[in-house]
Amino acid sequence: MFPSNHHPHHHQVLNYPKVMVTHDPQAFIYPNPSEPSINQVSNGASPFAAESVMLNSKKLQDELEKIGSQIKQHEDNLKSLKAQRNQLDDSILDLQVSLGKYISSSAPKVEDEDASRARSEEETLEQIMKHDKTAAGIFYQLKTRHGSLVSNMALMQDVLGVVAMLGKVDDDNLSRLFAEYLGMETMLAIVCKSNEGMQALEIYDDQGCANKVSGIHGLGASVGKPLEGRFLVIALEMDDPQKKLDLPKPKLPNGDIPSGFLGFAVNMITIDRSYLYCLTPSGYGLRETLFYNLFSRLQLYKTRAEMLLALPCISDGAISLDGGMIRTAGMFALGSREDVSVTFPKSSKRSDLPENYFEIEAQIRQKKWRKDRLQDDMKREQQLLDQTRYNFQVNKQEFVKFIADSSSYMAQLQMQMNTRDPRAPA
Repeated sequence: MFPSNHHPHHHQVLNYPKVMVTHDPQAFIYPNPSEPSINQVSNGASPFAAESVMLNSKKLQDELEKIGSQIKQHEDNLKSLKAQRNQLDDSILDLQVSLGKYISSSAPKVEDEDASRARSEEETLEQIMKHDKTAAGIFYQLKTRHGSLVSNMALMQDVLGVVAMLGKVDDDNLSRLFAEYLGMETMLAIVCKSNEGMQALEIYDDQGCANKVSGIHGLGASVGKPLEGRFLVIALEMDDPQKKLDLPKPKLPNGDIPSGFLGFAVNMITIDRSYLYCLTPSGYGLRETLFYNLFSRLQLYKTRAEMLLALPCISDGAISLDGGMIRTAGMFALGSREDVSVTFPKSSKRSDLPENYFEIEAQIRQKKWRKDRLQDDMKREQQLLDQTRYNFQVNKQEFVKFIADSSSYMAQLQMQMNTRDPRAPA
């Protein structure tokens, strides 16, 4: 299970009370107008004045010590967070070294598969770019021709890509089946990390119409490909992310697993390596968000006949390798199979890799997510530390000023008392 977004070192920004220090010591000594003024001080007033100065001096000193303790606490928190981050760095590096050994040992066998995968990706990309007046087509035209420029654009920094390019499947037939089930519009949907990124793609004027010179409409116009019609955008920021896809196998009323059941579509998508470590702020990956949102509990069967026999345990749709399709419970897709031009690329099966290879990849993804959260905690803690240090310096300056002014005031008071009392020693 992914870690909680909560961290023991999360803090709220504290507004530490600032000591209200006046530079007039007399205001501390005689804060009440009914108290005697400096010209009314008698022989008995001096001890009172000295006691008041000492009392207020102690108050200021106590406040400085309190802020000093807060500084120490923030420094200790920051030190602890840095130690945790360094431990994660070391752990991530060790895991990456392990993966590197697996990959290097299997490299000769994998080269041909990687070349085939690259060709498959290029074919999918070419099909997307043929839809040159869609949001997906415009995005990849800009990305392939002006890659670095597009990556640095604020509008595009939140965009992960297009559904068809974010996952892979093991064979062409399965790729066509999944693409047909989702439909062209969904295969060409833009995927954003957050709701804010989604909203930035299309800006509206006062009448509620899309502004054609801003957002992705403006980008399309800039390359001579004005965006036509509607387009889908999927935001991964979800209020209620799904569980970790440990989905129970369907069972017939008699308790048996249906014959021909191959698995759930969502678990048959291979996440593209480029997006393996892509996580939402809550710590969920593309499988738990994007692909679960698209496929839910869609079941896969060997044949249409076996799929139909499993109807009692199909709730969120099913497809079969020979083209059968159930959209939802009670809704069947009949007729000829639709030829969808944009499909998922083929993945490298890498059957030669050890079983724990993908577990290690998942551990790396989780640890990188935890490291990102620690970086956020460290940033907040550093801001608190800086503010507390600033408060300390301000209060320290005012304390020093108060002591200096008090000393001067007490000297003046003593001189006045000596002048008024002829018995006082010179």
